[in-house]
Amino acid sequence: MWVGFSDFSFLFIILFIFAWLGTLTFLLVRVLKTFSKLTKGVSEKDLKNILEEILDALKKDEKLDLAFKKELEQLREEGLDHIQKVGLVRYNPFAETGGNQSFVLAVLDGKDSGFVITSLHSRESTRVFSKPVKEGKESGFEFSKEEIQAVLEAKKRGIAKK
Repeated sequence: MWVGFSDFSFLFIILFIFAWLGTLTFLLVRVLKTFSKLTKGVSEKDLKNILEEILDALKKDEKLDLAFKKELEQLREEGLDHIQKVGLVRYNPFAETGGNQSFVLAVLDGKDSGFVITSLHSRESTRVFSKPVKEGKESGFEFSKEEIQAVLEAKKRGIAKK
């Protein structure tokens, strides 16, 4: 035997070498599998060219993704100007007539601006009024309690904001 080595030390060194070789073999097999996946169906190209093509495709996808995000944000902003919230309240403004024939209709956009239409129905006539709404509040004309209720109902029924 060798000088200075016991049988246990020698066996430990041999086992360590086999474990090291096994680990290296495992890692090499994984690298070769990845390489074969990258080069599958490709002839006469080296890994560098293939990786450059993949990186170019990723850069194009990133640019396209940024363009889509910008477009989506623009559509969200534009969408705030469209009708999104509607509230309807029926009521009886006159004690001498029966039924809830009068109503208030609140129509609001994503910024809670829009208008309310009030219809007062009596036996003799029906009157219709319109008042502007600015950011969920009266704008230039005082609201009745039914108009306030219709605006609040419209705000409740609106599309949920993120």
